[in-house]
Amino acid sequence: MKVSRRSRILLRLQGLTFSLLFSASIGLLTWLSTQYVYQADWTAGARNTVSADTRKLLAELDQPIRITAFVRDEAQLRRQISDLVGSYQRFKNDITLEFINPDTAPEQVRVLGISSGGELRVSYRGRSENIQTLSEQTLSNTLLRLSRQEERWIAFLTGHGEREPLGETNHGLGIFGGELERKGFNIQTVNLTQTAIPDNTSLLVIAGPRVDLLTGEVSALRHYVEQGGNLLWLAEPGDLHGLEPLAELLGIDFLPGQVVDAGSQMFGIDNPTFVVIAAYPDHEITGKMAAVTVFPEAAALELRDNGAWKQLPLLTTLPRSWTELGELSGEISFDADTDERAGPLDIGVALTHDRPAVEGKEPAEDLAEQRVIVVGDGDFLSNTYLGNAGNLGLGLNMVHWLSHDDAFIDIRVQGAPDTNLELGRTAQAVIGLGLLFGLPVLLLVSGLVVWLRRRRR
Repeated sequence: MKVSRRSRILLRLQGLTFSLLFSASIGLLTWLSTQYVYQADWTAGARNTVSADTRKLLAELDQPIRITAFVRDEAQLRRQISDLVGSYQRFKNDITLEFINPDTAPEQVRVLGISSGGELRVSYRGRSENIQTLSEQTLSNTLLRLSRQEERWIAFLTGHGEREPLGETNHGLGIFGGELERKGFNIQTVNLTQTAIPDNTSLLVIAGPRVDLLTGEVSALRHYVEQGGNLLWLAEPGDLHGLEPLAELLGIDFLPGQVVDAGSQMFGIDNPTFVVIAAYPDHEITGKMAAVTVFPEAAALELRDNGAWKQLPLLTTLPRSWTELGELSGEISFDADTDERAGPLDIGVALTHDRPAVEGKEPAEDLAEQRVIVVGDGDFLSNTYLGNAGNLGLGLNMVHWLSHDDAFIDIRVQGAPDTNLELGRTAQAVIGLGLLFGLPVLLLVSGLVVWLRRRRR
């Protein structure tokens, strides 16, 4: 081909055009990369992507989410938190994450109730909640609680020396009440001599009355339960102060005396009146509890099957316990010749049955489950003992369950189908002999074959 002046110009124009189009393509791709984000999870089972339940929840949240991580300068932990929150940000771009070193902000840590490094504070629609477990299930359930618009009211019975829900004394429940408010609950007190139980009450709490209730007050409590109200009854050893008709309605007998737990010494507790619960039934409240719970001065309960309630012992003492009827001084022991009852003993029970139908309400609501919990001790939630082991977690779980907040989404976290390879003895022997003898013989034979073929050439 003869190269002329014209062909040179055309070649140069062609090269220039190609360069311009290539540069424009690169620029366009760069711009598109800033406008659109695409990520692919190629792990087995897509286990690094949030589940379909979480994605559905995020699609329903129409307001920004703010997550504050109180973490020291620990690169690995901060990376884990960033990875978890980042998996949420892929499906909701208005989630913000901020790291704060708790050592540099002690006042903020105190005000927000941060108890440990690595704790997250999640805020949505003006509500906030602290979480300590770094998992998709915990974070998604927290977002679900914060997103609920309906108000949940907890009414505490008052007027008879009960524990105050926001009281600051050792006997009071102020710390527990504050935790409930941080969880989004509204707290009110009810004196039945002055007002009826409000219609918006989702849970009524009877926290250890010290004086007898009037007959009319007991009738109001029975009516509340008979109409399907949820109840948390924190009783104490001794006198029920007029609440015997309520116990009769629930099918519960309070055994005389006080529970003594000789097995508490195994947990470093010298006071035998402190009952330690270390094992729990498979229930929404206790199924995932691993920490022990401590109950100072508890009463034992006995269930009577009256056919009206589904009954489940929730808190059961160790076998080395009994109901002590004598003085709690000096050396005490179980006396089989008296009315003392040997353990294991139930000190907490959960009761359920279908809520009675109410005229004018939807059928689905009429058939909702009514829930009652009776515990033979209220000290475990008091300001003095709330910080012991798993007491706070148990109390919160009880309130969530009684308020029907246990209907949290069950996050099915993706996982690899099988990450373990288990070999039998035969397989191990074959692999070992193969690597020790088989592979060297194979290489030797291959070498001989190659040598013979080359020699014949």
